[in-house]
Amino acid sequence: MLAPASKLPQVGTTIFTTMSVLAQQHQAVNLGQGFPDFGMDPLLTQYVFEAMQSGMNQYIHMNGYPLLREKLADKYNRLYHTNIDPNTEITITPGATYALYTAISTVVQPGDEVIVLEPAYDSYIPNIEINGGKVVTVPLAMPDFRVDWDAVEQAITSKTKAIVINSPHNPTGALLSEEDMQQLEKIVEGTGIYIISDEVYEHLIFDGKTHESVLRYPALRARSFACYSFGKTYHCTGWKLGYCIAPPALMHEFRKIHQFNAFTSNTPMQVGLARYLDNEKAYREVGQELQAMRDYFQAGMADTRFQPVPSYGSYFQVYSYASISDEPEQAFAERLTREHGVTGIPVAAFYREPVNRQLIRFCFVKQRSTIDQALERLRHV
Repeated sequence: MLAPASKLPQVGTTIFTTMSVLAQQHQAVNLGQGFPDFGMDPLLTQYVFEAMQSGMNQYIHMNGYPLLREKLADKYNRLYHTNIDPNTEITITPGATYALYTAISTVVQPGDEVIVLEPAYDSYIPNIEINGGKVVTVPLAMPDFRVDWDAVEQAITSKTKAIVINSPHNPTGALLSEEDMQQLEKIVEGTGIYIISDEVYEHLIFDGKTHESVLRYPALRARSFACYSFGKTYHCTGWKLGYCIAPPALMHEFRKIHQFNAFTSNTPMQVGLARYLDNEKAYREVGQELQAMRDYFQAGMADTRFQPVPSYGSYFQVYSYASISDEPEQAFAERLTREHGVTGIPVAAFYREPVNRQLIRFCFVKQRSTIDQALERLRHV
């Protein structure tokens, strides 16, 4: 049989698939993958239904439904006091992961180096490598997963093409601060380094904290691709709709790749979202709603032997199981699934090279009945 030479020879089945299959086999409560198990606002689905009924079912503009892009530009101009042109700086994409891949593909040439902060969302490294880039990893500083900017600066060479940042952070829920963004500005000043900014959890911020988008900082915005997700904000992850915001020259090149890949994204969903964006309350209050879920989960976990790592955003909470076992993380996650019926994701899976810090990530964005069932089982670990 013919078999192509692999462009990603080190890549196998993702940990998310592995753990989800194991969860099904053992009828475990799956707190692994990051998606809600509850319904979304029926008003949004109604808007999409009405768009379909009205005939909005054919290809839409390659860059995205114009009204949706206009609404997004208005939103970010209000939020971050910037001036985004919906025609030249926003492209709607089939998911944020697609936007990240396209942004990386836009700037990375064979031999270019890209700095990735670990632990990192699992698509970054394959995206870089499939474009012929070299990944340079810089570990986040323990125990709070803080960026060591001295280490980042030391990792920069004449071949550095981009730095990937992510806040709120997956898998840890850590946030970049204003000081972090100022440090990043200083490091890239006078260089040709691009920023790939993964901001999919932008509105899922807790404890009165603020999301520090690259769009707030003109010097960073001028060199950045900022990638976002409708799915994370509006609890519709299965829609796979996102978008990228970048300066005109960067977006021009981004769209060259986009037009020969997906070309365009789901039309009726874009039309529905354009109407729904008038409901500012939906994205301004979603952080409070999810904080209540995080707080409930944390309160229940206080009755277990797991120790929390603070989470200030995202769908996730990392816990240490050091007081329970010294097993490697994947072995512990698999045993937790088999013997106790709760599935999490080993944080080691978010590193290129194996590590064992005895940490496991749980998704708390679930129905209370789901969380209660998981908590009852975790109390016996």
